[in-house]
Amino acid sequence: MTSRFFPILALLLALAVLAPPGIGSAIAQDATLGGDGGIEIEADDGIEWIRDLQQYRAYGNATATRDGMTVTADTLTAFYREEDGRQVIFRLDADGHVVITANGSEASGDKAVYHMDKRVAVLVGEDLQMVTDRGTITADESLEYWEERQIAVARGNALVIQNDRRLQAGVLTAFLEAGADGGQTRVKRIDATGGVHVSTPTDIVTGNEGVYMVDEEKATICGKVKITRDNNQLNGECAVVNMKTGRSTLQGGGNGGKVKGLILPTE
Repeated sequence: MTSRFFPILALLLALAVLAPPGIGSAIAQDATLGGDGGIEIEADDGIEWIRDLQQYRAYGNATATRDGMTVTADTLTAFYREEDGRQVIFRLDADGHVVITANGSEASGDKAVYHMDKRVAVLVGEDLQMVTDRGTITADESLEYWEERQIAVARGNALVIQNDRRLQAGVLTAFLEAGADGGQTRVKRIDATGGVHVSTPTDIVTGNEGVYMVDEEKATICGKVKITRDNNQLNGECAVVNMKTGRSTLQGGGNGGKVKGLILPTE
């Protein structure tokens, strides 16, 4: 599932061509902008050029589509500035009932913003979530994509669910890399901070922070670690959780740290 984290957030980049220079002052119900590789805009209530505010705005069930990516919202707004006699879009907003889809995956929230100068995309909302064919990601505060830094971030009680396995933390940060021979960008590592909770069919593991290596399918949790299985509990400094098999291994850590456990007899 983690390898699908990037494509959904990257959909916000499609907004970057919402209203390219040259759209003119026309107001339309439907518009196709940019020619080959351009973006198709549809809106129930019109597409407007607000010259005094230096904005283009699509109203009413507005939809932007490009290369299989679709952004739908109550309103889509492009903010531009004048540079050397041309319009330069520097920010794109999607407001109200935002849904972003591509490749069978879907992200939803109340508002999406793409800051073009910083190349940062942010999705926020009350019921913020991302659903793919392999799992679900939710967060209370935001889902973010930082293009130049090649990271994607889920903030605020961030939760990844895949079948019967869960990874939860205050913040989850996915580090991205290009695929082989310039192929699709993929997630290579996820850092979990702000309190970590990992559950498998057999174990519950908690700690202060953790790192999940995607290729190995292993999560290392450190800092006041507890492993709970049925009525038994083990305490240590670090634990390695195999997310594929569900097996957990506890370590005492350096400086003479010891592993402690409470094992109760079964009836």
